[in-house]
Amino acid sequence: MGEPDNASFYGQTRGLTWPFWVANIMETIERLAYYGVRVVIPIYIAQADEIGGLHFSQSDKGLIFLWWAMVQSILPVLTGGFADRYGYKRQITVAIIIKSLGYLLMASQRAFWPFLAGCLLLAAGTAVFKPPVWGTFAKTLTDKTSGVGWGFFYMIINIGAFLGPPLAHFLYGYSWPTVFYGCALLVNLNLLWLLTYREVNPGSASATGVWQVVVDTARGICNPRLLAFILIISVFWAVLEQLWDTLPNFIVDWVDSYPLARHLPEFMLSRNLSRGPQLAQEWVINLNPLLIILVVAPLSWYANRVMRRLTSIFFGFILVTLGVYVVGSSMSIFTCLGGIVCFTAGEMLCSPKMREYLAVIAPPDKKAQYLGYASIPYAFGWGYGSFLAGQLYEHYGEKAGLALRYMSEVLKVQELPDRSLAFARLTEMLGQTPAQVTQLLWDKYDPSQVWTPFAVAGILAAVAMYVFIRLARRWQDVNA
Repeated sequence: MGEPDNASFYGQTRGLTWPFWVANIMETIERLAYYGVRVVIPIYIAQADEIGGLHFSQSDKGLIFLWWAMVQSILPVLTGGFADRYGYKRQITVAIIIKSLGYLLMASQRAFWPFLAGCLLLAAGTAVFKPPVWGTFAKTLTDKTSGVGWGFFYMIINIGAFLGPPLAHFLYGYSWPTVFYGCALLVNLNLLWLLTYREVNPGSASATGVWQVVVDTARGICNPRLLAFILIISVFWAVLEQLWDTLPNFIVDWVDSYPLARHLPEFMLSRNLSRGPQLAQEWVINLNPLLIILVVAPLSWYANRVMRRLTSIFFGFILVTLGVYVVGSSMSIFTCLGGIVCFTAGEMLCSPKMREYLAVIAPPDKKAQYLGYASIPYAFGWGYGSFLAGQLYEHYGEKAGLALRYMSEVLKVQELPDRSLAFARLTEMLGQTPAQVTQLLWDKYDPSQVWTPFAVAGILAAVAMYVFIRLARRWQDVNA
């Protein structure tokens, strides 16, 4: 049999090895558990009227995501080096144990600090898990299979991301703790997959001490070009993460999906029927991973043929920014879905290419370390972006908060009700339907304004990436 035709999509696919596919399966299971929690947890933490929720404030939610982002995103800078030093399979085993403990703590704790501790354990386990899996990808892909390989990676893990929210929707039909217990069970399935392939040689010196790993990691990140790339991506991630941190609450509060929901089966509908049948927010957001599953692998192959990696990232920035602005500009479910389509197209162009770019420019023995650097933008972008989003949404976007504001400013109510009862009480006072009161609050306070700062940040990131591309033409070693 001759060599595969690596110029074609099929030829590149034939060049992918078994360890690459097992790593994808493990990542899919991990994402299934992770997104089973991630897409619904903004509702569990902070939605004012959620049955069985924690009912923390939106600012508390932002603080939780800030610390979650810092732990999950800064630790891989070190754990990437440790994966290269101690082996990928060993580190994946440790990660599974830590993640399981995090899920169990989140299931059993309702006070702020113990629940935060559970979130941070989950974040730490994710930080330990990511670099060895990404390192396995980088070590098993060649320059010819890199584009389609990272595209497949992004497609397959989104199968987990797609199935996670419906799984969570089903599990919290029993109770919210059941969601976390189920995810803990799922993530342990990866221990079985570790037995199906031989360790991939990381290529790093096994005699390297722990302190030397730390020193090498710090020295590597001091590259000015790498630092500039990380800074630009950090601004962009502040925009990207709002699809999962802010949009769930925004959909529950404001988006009217009745015109679509009335034609859908009951298992896709929200439990809150005050405005009539509404599509559950996790199914709305699930359009994102569904599109990625269907399109990202061939799109990555095509983009690899017609544009450079950095150019793909630039156009991705523009589409994501437009999508973020559109998704919150209206109460219409169809406008929201259109924004998610635009957002997802941009995400597919830029997100796989950011990791691919770092993998290509990384030295041969530091693949996991450089892919650990890819987590730094999450720390500052996701962390600060979601902290800011929590503050903005609490003051300008949350329906319960705006209902209290209306009672105070317009109705001159002296003794305001609890936040969890605010919207129901205002509806009773006005003698209108929940849909009418929702429209009243939208017209008076314009909660769509919470998305404007993130659209501006996306534009700034796109401009900065354009400048970076212009400079990168002089850097043949990094102009990948």
